[in-house]
Amino acid sequence: MTRRFSLRMRDHIHAPDTKRDYTEQLFTEVAPKYAFITRVLSFGRDQVWKDRMIGMLPPREAPLCVDLACGPGDLTRRLAERYADGEILGIDLTEPMLERARERNRYAHVRFEEADMCRTGVADACVDIVTGGYALRNAPDLGEAFEEVGRILKPDGVAAFLDFSRPANPWLCRLEYALLRLWGGFWGILLHRNTEVYTYIAASLATFPDRKALRALARRKGLEVVESRLFFFGVMELVFLRKAGP
Repeated sequence: MTRRFSLRMRDHIHAPDTKRDYTEQLFTEVAPKYAFITRVLSFGRDQVWKDRMIGMLPPREAPLCVDLACGPGDLTRRLAERYADGEILGIDLTEPMLERARERNRYAHVRFEEADMCRTGVADACVDIVTGGYALRNAPDLGEAFEEVGRILKPDGVAAFLDFSRPANPWLCRLEYALLRLWGGFWGILLHRNTEVYTYIAASLATFPDRKALRALARRKGLEVVESRLFFFGVMELVFLRKAGP
């Protein structure tokens, strides 16, 4: 990671184009350690939350599923196991992540493609299920990401997202940011000699809508929150959305 990139995080994450470039560089940097760090930062709970997400998805006989910001493919592989007769597509902006996903994949009905979650290249209204683990917070433009989800989903299609959650209470926000900066900064120094690598989580959360605003934005884009679960004292949220039927 270059010094210029390291020192200008706050400049990069506030505009869609620069945030897209920044996150691509960031996840290229963390790709070799991503599987390890997601477990460490979640105190080992990351896999449990992902299992819960996939277990709560509706039964479908042969669905087309799209996993946004799929990273090394944790959720993509779970979708493949849940829907053995389906077609599973993992999308990520970062080629080093996709390389790891392809290396770990053993399912014939899974494929991975490089694409922006705001411009997936998937046809209109053809997808049954959309998933994303830590995807929404990293979207270059969250409104555009919701629009894209709504565009590719079939009527009554379902989307499920696991991500850090921002409470409405400003004092709880400050506490959450402080803890994320401290814990992320420690691992950034230890693994990359750069505190910014994982304090990005706190910085990106600062520009992310709180739970009420997130629901309002999704509703404006034609998606309704139908169910949610909070984990880890409310730091994490699992949100299920549905596109309205005809």
